Amino acid sequence: MNNCTFITFEGPDGAGKSTIIEMVANQLGKNVLLTREPGGIDIAEQIRAVILAKENTAMDPRTEALLYAAARRQHLIEKVKPALDEGKIVLCDRFVDSSLAYQGYARGLGIEEVFAINQFAIENLMPELTIYFDIEPELGLLRINKNKGREINRLDLENLEFHKKVSEGYHLLIDRFPERIRCIDASGTVEEVLQQTLKIIEESLAKRKPY
Repeated sequence: MNNCTFITFEGPDGAGKSTIIEMVANQLGKNVLLTREPGGIDIAEQIRAVILAKENTAMDPRTEALLYAAARRQHLIEKVKPALDEGKIVLCDRFVDSSLAYQGYARGLGIEEVFAINQFAIENLMPELTIYFDIEPELGLLRINKNKGREINRLDLENLEFHKKVSEGYHLLIDRFPERIRCIDASGTVEEVLQQTLKIIEESLAKRKPY
């Protein structure tokens, strides 16, 4: 996979990454694939519907982790890897780090255990760059509640303590993967966050190497 770049966008709920990723895709031009997890292709979108359905409150944490990994595998093989093979820049809204923070840390399954599940799914294909949108959980949840047009899913119904654990989990990952994960203060204006994001991506693209 020569001359390609795999960039993932991560953050707690309400951080605004989904808004920024669309704006970044428009800025970067034609040789870009914009996608999301869970979802991105038909099978993974069906799994997404099961995972995030508000009525599925009885879902076991291990079931949740396995479903995310299954959706990730299909999405990777069917959409992400072919795009990388074509030399495209792939921008993905969430990837492995979400599972590590949400299921591994916040659900208490263990980061290493959830990482092992996902290693089987992704076969060591990790992002070249991950941009983490950092925001206090209280502010993120406030944004969600104010955004009447946003999809409200099962994870949004979790209490504040859960979302604080998610944030803690992400910060553990930032410490673990400092060469890959770049952190942005997502509490600023959309334009401020966008400019910070573009700067980081431009720096990465300027020095990118073949996979």
